[in-house]
Amino acid sequence: MQILKGHWQLILITAVMFLFWNTIFVVPLKILIVYLHELSHALAALLTGGSVEEISLSPWQGGHAITRGGSRFLTLTAGYLGSLTIGMALLMIALKTDADRIVLGLLGAFTLLVALLYIRDLFALAFCIGTGIAMLAAARYLSVTVNDLILRVIGLTSILYVPFDIFDDTIRRSGARSDAYMLAEEFGGPTIFWGGLWLLASLAIIYLCLRHGLGNSSNVDFGKRVQKG
Repeated sequence: MQILKGHWQLILITAVMFLFWNTIFVVPLKILIVYLHELSHALAALLTGGSVEEISLSPWQGGHAITRGGSRFLTLTAGYLGSLTIGMALLMIALKTDADRIVLGLLGAFTLLVALLYIRDLFALAFCIGTGIAMLAAARYLSVTVNDLILRVIGLTSILYVPFDIFDDTIRRSGARSDAYMLAEEFGGPTIFWGGLWLLASLAIIYLCLRHGLGNSSNVDFGKRVQKG
């Protein structure tokens, strides 16, 4: 496929992710995407005039964000699509810019701030503090190439995780109390309707971002490595 020409690294990372997807090695990455999901709920509430009471995560890839006020519709919608958008943005930064260390460092610092302000339970606190410190350490001490790889891995994990999570939570198990279930309760329509819309939107975001990010497929990987020295 022409669009993938020159992107052997992305193909390799994706293949490795598939290979180890159901193993313990990928669990921290999945929990990171869940953190981005809950963070997206929180940001949507704040940006629409609400407040955030608490963000929580569990070792079983669960979590919740308790918010007050703001746009309920946007806050509920932001979880899946927001985490995917953040992941795709990190991937695009890795593919298109040389700002990998700066961005990873900022993400780490922001994660520590979120832990300080909104996280109360022990597991979520330990995960966010550990992740934040690890990101800051990588940004400070590891090469730009390694930071670039980290951003690509996070972005690709988001691509793999979010659409499946939407399908599993809102379509396959439509009776579960998911974001789509609550949206259906409060705004009408079946859970599957909202889940289906989110699934289509997630696939559209992935397609558009990859089409843009892989557009110059002949020189992105190698050319960027040369520019970074």
